[in-house]
Amino acid sequence: MLTVAIEQGIARLTLNRPQVGNAFNAELIAELQQQFERLADDDTVRALVLAGEGKHFCAGADLNWMKQQKDGSQQDNQADALALAQMLKTLNDFPKPTIAMVQGAAFGGALGLICACDMAVAADNARFCLSEVKLGLSPATISPYVLAAMGPRQARRYWLTAELIDAPTAQQLQLVHRVVAAEDLLDQVQHWCQAVVANGPRALAATKQLIQQQSTELNDALLYSTSDLIARLRVSDEGQEGLTAFLEKRSPAWQITPDKEPAPAEQPTPVEEHKV
Repeated sequence: MLTVAIEQGIARLTLNRPQVGNAFNAELIAELQQQFERLADDDTVRALVLAGEGKHFCAGADLNWMKQQKDGSQQDNQADALALAQMLKTLNDFPKPTIAMVQGAAFGGALGLICACDMAVAADNARFCLSEVKLGLSPATISPYVLAAMGPRQARRYWLTAELIDAPTAQQLQLVHRVVAAEDLLDQVQHWCQAVVANGPRALAATKQLIQQQSTELNDALLYSTSDLIARLRVSDEGQEGLTAFLEKRSPAWQITPDKEPAPAEQPTPVEEHKV
C-alpha cells in the first residue's frame, strides 16, 4: 500500500493504491503511522516527500472501509477515527521538513495529510473537497490541520458547502503553497528539498517545534474529542442515512430538490466516489 525510497537524504513515501485513487483504509493508515515513526528516527533522512501513485493523490476513504464504518459500533468508529487522528499528529510532529506533492483528487482525509505537511505543491489539475457534510458527517479528525491552514472564515464556507475547490483557489486558501503544471511538480519538490537539506537538521527540528508551540497546540484531549465527534455522527440516524445513500448512489433523505433544476455543477470523476 506504500512504497518508500530514500535517496540523498530525501525519503519519498508514496501512497500506492492507484486502482482506488489511493483511498484510505485502516491498513493504509497503520502503514503510514509505522513509516512516519520509522523515518522520524532515521538519521539519514533529512526531509520527507509525501506523494500518491497514479492520477490521484488521495481520493478520500475507501468504499469498503466506509461500509465497515457504517456497520460498526460507536466504539469501533472512535477507535478507527483515533488511529487516523494519531497518524496525522505524527505527521504534523515529524521532526524533519515534510512536503506534499498533489495531483488529481485530494478529498476528505487527504486534506489532513496535505495540511499536516510543512509545504504543499499542487498540479494545476488538482481538485480538493471537504465533502463530509454531504454524508451527514464532519471533517472532525482533520480539522485541526485544515483549520490552521485556511482559517475559520474560509472554513465556514468550504466545510459547510462541500464544494469542489480547484488548484488556484486552493492556493488562495493556503491549502497549498504553489500551483504548477503537472510536469513541473517534481522540479518544485526538488527545489524545496535542496533548500531544506542545506540547513541544519537540529535547527530545522527546533524551528518546527517553535512554530507549533506558538500555534494552537495539539493534545490528547483534542484528538479524542474530534474522534468522538466523527464516531457519534457515523452511528447517528443522519450519518447512517448519509453513508447508506452514498453507498447506494442515491440522494439522502434530507436533500431538498429545488423547483427548478440549477445548472449542472462540475461532476467528480469515477474515482472521486471514494471521497469522504
